[in-house]
Amino acid sequence: MEHDLKSTLAWELDQFIEDRILADTRFLNKVRADIDYICAFLKKRCFRGATHDVKVSRVVMSGSFDSDTDLKDTAEVNITVFLKGLNCYKAVYKRQGEFLKEIKKQLCKLPGEKKFQLHYEVQNPEEPSPMFLSFKLSSPELQQEVECRVRLARKVLDEPRKNKQLDIKLYNEIYSELIHECITPDPEDVVDSDWNGDFALSFTELRQDFLRYRPPKLRKLICLVKYWHQLCMEQLGKPVPPRYALELLTVYAWEHGSGDADFNIAQGFRTVLKLITKYEYLIIYWTVYYDFRHREVSDYLYTQLQKDRPIILDPADPTRNIAGCSIMGWCFMASVAKAWLDDPCFRNMDGSQVRSWVVPVRPCIIIIPGCWSEI
Repeated sequence: MEHDLKSTLAWELDQFIEDRILADTRFLNKVRADIDYICAFLKKRCFRGATHDVKVSRVVMSGSFDSDTDLKDTAEVNITVFLKGLNCYKAVYKRQGEFLKEIKKQLCKLPGEKKFQLHYEVQNPEEPSPMFLSFKLSSPELQQEVECRVRLARKVLDEPRKNKQLDIKLYNEIYSELIHECITPDPEDVVDSDWNGDFALSFTELRQDFLRYRPPKLRKLICLVKYWHQLCMEQLGKPVPPRYALELLTVYAWEHGSGDADFNIAQGFRTVLKLITKYEYLIIYWTVYYDFRHREVSDYLYTQLQKDRPIILDPADPTRNIAGCSIMGWCFMASVAKAWLDDPCFRNMDGSQVRSWVVPVRPCIIIIPGCWSEI
């Protein structure tokens, strides 16, 4: 697969993405139909007859599947169950074993409720993850399958997609509460020390909307970069930065280097790889859902942005640095990216090298006490 992409000429990359990378539309349509039913089923049946007061607010499909950035043979679906009646974010983690056990009972009843378009199978590993439930949808006819993961999140937002106007002031208040919980020790000391404090699931829909309305060609570039990331994992066999970090890096490269709905795929791809080689200088964040106008959020952002680079903050969760993996992982990936820059996929018809976009380095963030604004 690596050789195929490397030897693909720059002007043929668009067709390569269509033919070799994008997931099968027929299969995805069937997956979407079955997942829609499962989400509605869980919304109606979760915790039926339970003795606790926690209820399901809504159930949504998320992940790359919902943003049209799935790859062929590696489609993934996340289902987030939003719970209301919990007084803090950590309560989800503390009680998720109890909640997931109840949800699994309902998932096992599904085959008797409906005839699915695809083969449905609840996964039952010997050591099930305490973080999620999983089931599989597969099509013997199309020889494709997808693993679906059901995760839990505390409901903190109203349905964002029904709100016509973004209220960043309200979001800043919500993030202020999140930040306070992140930096405050757990008085009950019942949260497992291995837990990484990932509250991002509560903001799943914001993360999806961050990509949802981007140009179709940008989503194709994201798919190409994710495909390249997959090749890196196969080649290195070592820990590498998470795929989501490269998705965000791709968006950043496009926003600051092009911004056009129609652009040269090879240029975008080369720009992302060059940014990877400069990982020690990356400091990337967005002020779409949170910004510097709220004192507590501003203070926290300032602390986050002063940490060791690379920094790629989740646009929907300021407490989450997506790039915060082992620095050696970035080093390994940067060495692979550098080796790719002279390959045929970055050559024009006349043999010249494709030019990267000019992406400026983000300046340092200076917070003046009492000012709480970005300089």
